Amino acid sequence: MLKLAALQQLFQAELDQLNLGKTPAKLYDPMHYIMGLGGKRLRPILSLMGAGIYGSPSKAMPQAIAVELFHNFSLIHDDIMDDAPIRRGMTTVHNKWDNNVGILSGDGMLVKAYQYVAQCDASVLPEVLSTFSQTALEVCEGQQMDMDFESMDVVAADAYIKMIQFKTSVLLGCAMKVGALVGGATVTDANALYEFAMLLGTSFQIKDDYLDVYGDPEKFGKQVGGDIISNKKTLLWIEAEKRSRIEGVDFAALAKMTTEEKKVEAFQELYMALGVDVYAKEQVAHYYELSLLALSKVDMPKAQLEPLREFAAWLYARES
Repeated sequence: MLKLAALQQLFQAELDQLNLGKTPAKLYDPMHYIMGLGGKRLRPILSLMGAGIYGSPSKAMPQAIAVELFHNFSLIHDDIMDDAPIRRGMTTVHNKWDNNVGILSGDGMLVKAYQYVAQCDASVLPEVLSTFSQTALEVCEGQQMDMDFESMDVVAADAYIKMIQFKTSVLLGCAMKVGALVGGATVTDANALYEFAMLLGTSFQIKDDYLDVYGDPEKFGKQVGGDIISNKKTLLWIEAEKRSRIEGVDFAALAKMTTEEKKVEAFQELYMALGVDVYAKEQVAHYYELSLLALSKVDMPKAQLEPLREFAAWLYARES
């Protein structure tokens, strides 16, 4: 029952009948709207997998819902901060309603997330709540770091890695850990599973940065080169800027290019000339290998952990 497609169907069936509330409509309608926009559902699937290696995946269904509620709450608020018009091909919540509705509905989703995550045995509740709360705070820290980077001339690679881990990866780690705890894992094994998912999430995000530059638009699902056009300080950008200083390349002039198509082409060529494309792929592989090393520390027969290795391999090989 740990196959990805089966778990996605299991979670979707639960989501289809999810009733977060009805009145006031402007509070609850946006919640149901954003939860219905789809997405990869990787985070709730990790919660179900975490419980599934110990027994029934459904045991962690409330925690899976909690993680997805928290993720979508953060998306509503991120879209307001970014003034983003589109989310998953549809109008963003704050554009469909307004900013105040988006803020309040997002806040409501955070409260709902805590209600769901707390639906577990009293013996694991303190550890589950502590993990979830720490993760929620780190996601906020990661978002602030990301915003701070926008006004910084130079960002260190290790600072960038910490930012993506806090903004994105820790929620994957949290999802797996709380699922495992609810499923019956020891705290030691749950922590190893947290590291596995968090490091896999780091590899996932760096791969996302790479695909933004070199991905197939048909598979990637969004504009290739968007990070370059907006001068986003991804790991590729940071490393290219550092290597440009060594090689005497006028990186600043390239960053100021205004013709989008030519700018993307120029950076694609620069990254290849400086070996940054290879460097990025090496970093994707590095964090993938670290995630498997963390998984090997879980005190459980290898056969029971095989679905997690298959999931990791699938995520590592993705092109979208």
